[in-house]
Amino acid sequence: MKARLAGLLLLALLPAGAQADDSACKRHISVVGRAAETRAPDFAEVTVGIEARGATPAAALDAASKAVAGISAQARALGVPPADIGTAAVTLQAGSRSVTRPGGAVTEEPDGYRAGNRVTVRLADMDRLGDLLRQALDSGANRIDGVSFGLRDPDTAESALQVAAARDARSRAEALAEAVGAKLGPLCTLGNPGAAVPPPPVYSRALAAPMAAKGRRVPIEAGTIQLSSEVSASFAVAP
Repeated sequence: MKARLAGLLLLALLPAGAQADDSACKRHISVVGRAAETRAPDFAEVTVGIEARGATPAAALDAASKAVAGISAQARALGVPPADIGTAAVTLQAGSRSVTRPGGAVTEEPDGYRAGNRVTVRLADMDRLGDLLRQALDSGANRIDGVSFGLRDPDTAESALQVAAARDARSRAEALAEAVGAKLGPLCTLGNPGAAVPPPPVYSRALAAPMAAKGRRVPIEAGTIQLSSEVSASFAVAP
């Protein structure tokens, strides 16, 4: 989708009759235009869950699921729509423990079951993320797999940057033509060598509860996202 959008944008930058014919482009200047911008993210995403143990598979899974159900309810109470709350993973496996036998031999014996249940929550109101994490920990969550920040509509940001990069390419070409005493002609080619909106910064280190004193809001700083785009272009030149 992004590649198609970029192609349509670049075509839109070419007015009818603006592209030079092959003969005019035998002498040309090739440049790369660049544009960058720093934006504040408009959403935060976090995956929270619990790992629980139980004597039976059902007991372990029920314990994990109960805590995650509470996390989902807290997210909804903070105004998060159901579409922004989703199960990330459900796991269940038999547990074991190491037992040292007389003579020094070590064997593994069954030791109940371990279950995990994780939910991913996306918040538009990033100021409430710290509250959500605190409430999740108070409800029994003992795993935070990562916090990330991003833009809900990165394509729009990329499109604006591509326009700015194309203008920069034109300015660079004009400066080069003037420096060598040539006259800049019409556009010959226009391409997108590597424009991209970088992924949002992700803090993926797993964190174990408790993270803060009882009742204290977990501090979270969203920071900023650096966006960039490049456009390659060539223009005909005349002496």
